[in-house]
Amino acid sequence: MNQFTGTGVALVTPFHDDCSIDFSGLRKLIDHVISGGVDYLVVLGTTGESATLTPAEKKQVLAACLEYNAGRVPVMYGIGGNNTQAVLNDISSTDFSGIEAILSVSPFYNKPSQAGIIAHYTAIADNCPVPVVLYNVPGRTMSNMTAATTLRLADHPNIIGMKEASGNLEQCMEIAAKKPKDFLLISGDDLMTKAMYSIGGCGVISVLANALPSTFKSICHGTEKESLKAAFSLLNYNSLMYVEGNPVGIKNLLMHQGICGDQLRLPMLRASLELNQQIKTLYQKSL
Repeated sequence: MNQFTGTGVALVTPFHDDCSIDFSGLRKLIDHVISGGVDYLVVLGTTGESATLTPAEKKQVLAACLEYNAGRVPVMYGIGGNNTQAVLNDISSTDFSGIEAILSVSPFYNKPSQAGIIAHYTAIADNCPVPVVLYNVPGRTMSNMTAATTLRLADHPNIIGMKEASGNLEQCMEIAAKKPKDFLLISGDDLMTKAMYSIGGCGVISVLANALPSTFKSICHGTEKESLKAAFSLLNYNSLMYVEGNPVGIKNLLMHQGICGDQLRLPMLRASLELNQQIKTLYQKSL
């Protein structure tokens, strides 16, 4: 699955001021990231505010992304949750035409055991018609997938990789050292991308690549000197992206770039005046 190496962009879902989906903004965003050099699109992950889209809206966003992409880069689609049967129902009702893989978050809120996480993902992988990429993000799920759990699931023929956002480099190293050769270890943290490459990772699924796709092209495909310079350039931006929650920061940055608006759906709010000014000032300095 070499199509999922390099930069995957966790696409935001642009909204109008009335919180309806801004399909024109979505088209502009997709053109921006593809022309900037991302390697694949990740549609309706957490950054896409999938938690506040209706099932009908999710189908509309997916259809629009596939249309606007027009086969230019591979597409990974977010299908996950903490109710295994509901995830299986979503899989059975999804048209997978044009979708190369799914990204499925570890169950959140109910905090299953490691055995429960394995059973959850096994059921998904057994029933999904396209390959599955695991997603470990303890900061959101409050439940870490251990390296042992990831390695156990890596043996499943329909599980091809892991988006690792635990921030635990030792855990990532254990996965890298023992994983099957073709299992994809993907950074789920923009600033960890270089470190993940150094231990055998294959890229990143990025938030900041919505706004800065060419920076991530340099990180993932540039010379060592270019890659380090690009990685270090993210330091000032990265912390601002999460001060008020994701995707508040990245949508604000995209607004200042003129790509799409910064509206979000409740309970998320637009960036505060202070954060807006910080992001605007940083962006203007970069011009």
